[in-house]
Amino acid sequence: MYNQYQPYYEVRQDKPDKNKNNRPSWGTVILIALVTAILGGFIGGSVGGNSEMKFLNLPFLNKGTETESKTADDAEMNALREQISSLQNQINNLGAVQSTGYMEAEQVEVSSQITRVVEEVAPAVVTITAVIPGSMTYFGFRTSDSTSMGSGVIISEDGYILTNNHVISEGREYYAELANGTVLQAELISADSFSDLAVLKVEGDVPAVAKLGNSDLLKPGETAIAIGSPLGNFKNTVTVGVISATGRFLESNNGYQMENLIQTDTAINQGNSGGPLVNLAGEVIGINVMIVRGSSYSSATAEGLGFAIPANTAKLISDQIIQNGAFSRPVLGIRWTEITSRMARAYRLPTESGVYIMEITNGGPAQKAGLQVDDIIIRIGDYTIAENGSFYNCLFKYSPGDTVEIEVYRGSTTKTFTVTLAGDADRTNVTRL
Repeated sequence: MYNQYQPYYEVRQDKPDKNKNNRPSWGTVILIALVTAILGGFIGGSVGGNSEMKFLNLPFLNKGTETESKTADDAEMNALREQISSLQNQINNLGAVQSTGYMEAEQVEVSSQITRVVEEVAPAVVTITAVIPGSMTYFGFRTSDSTSMGSGVIISEDGYILTNNHVISEGREYYAELANGTVLQAELISADSFSDLAVLKVEGDVPAVAKLGNSDLLKPGETAIAIGSPLGNFKNTVTVGVISATGRFLESNNGYQMENLIQTDTAINQGNSGGPLVNLAGEVIGINVMIVRGSSYSSATAEGLGFAIPANTAKLISDQIIQNGAFSRPVLGIRWTEITSRMARAYRLPTESGVYIMEITNGGPAQKAGLQVDDIIIRIGDYTIAENGSFYNCLFKYSPGDTVEIEVYRGSTTKTFTVTLAGDADRTNVTRL
């Protein structure tokens, strides 16, 4: 989004052929041959007595009589050492030139692969514009409409586009600008605010479709390519970096901890949100979602900290949105607040972590199971709610229709209830989850 987040991209670099590295270089072969010839000639000259070996033009091989002095023998040996040393230096230089040639060839190959990937994927990358309607001021005047801009990627020949929820969340009209400059009106199919993903749809033929790869196979150090529209103006900008890490966790604005994010140092900026992070195979392995510049607890700033939603997560959610028209999260049917250790001490609560039930939805899963206001939920199924953990993260391990055990403190004793979760399709008030 132009106002909030920033993107990321990835590329995988193939390992060099190890078989080539196991073969001796031509320089080594030449050195062995020359040294063998020289030593063979020397030995042959010694055995042959007066036989002359002048073809190498070495002083000690052109022997005179058997009465030569020891000084002459030393001079001949020194000449042999010098000639072998000279040959060795020449071969070392030759090997350095060959090595440099291999490195340059490898760099050219990687650059060519990046170019091919960009040519393949870039036509499927679009610029998303969401028109945000104006609002009434205190004095009765209506402000003019504004826009939110980000990026997106076409994932279906039917015209479905994957982007971030925060790019389109406040909009009422949506447009997708293709790489060739064509602007198409888009329809919002649905969005999931917790994963920060949304699916739009355009009508008509699309220029290209990007393939979603398997993000579970990613490893730190792999090449990553980001394609998007930084600042909303620089359409289809390409940046290249590496996968810095996988499995990162970041807390979102709605109290949900986004899990298993991809970290990259690929240059991303506002407006790249929703654009693809691509590997060298031309597969989308992530959807760029945000960058981190520093910490609210410190004045230190950082660069190269970009994050992307894994392609496997994006595929799971987008497939359900395309098939069912929405992505459904499980619903418990409560209004709640998080318990901290400070709150627990102040109110003498029996636990220092969990969620306190403030209100229960009539006819909801919690009420049907027997939960009450003032209960403190400490466990949902197999997942304990830790002090810095998220109620949402524990709840979202399950799907609508699942039956789970929920453990609570009621007063100073614990009770366990069996709850069948409902579904919300991300359309109900999130405080009622």
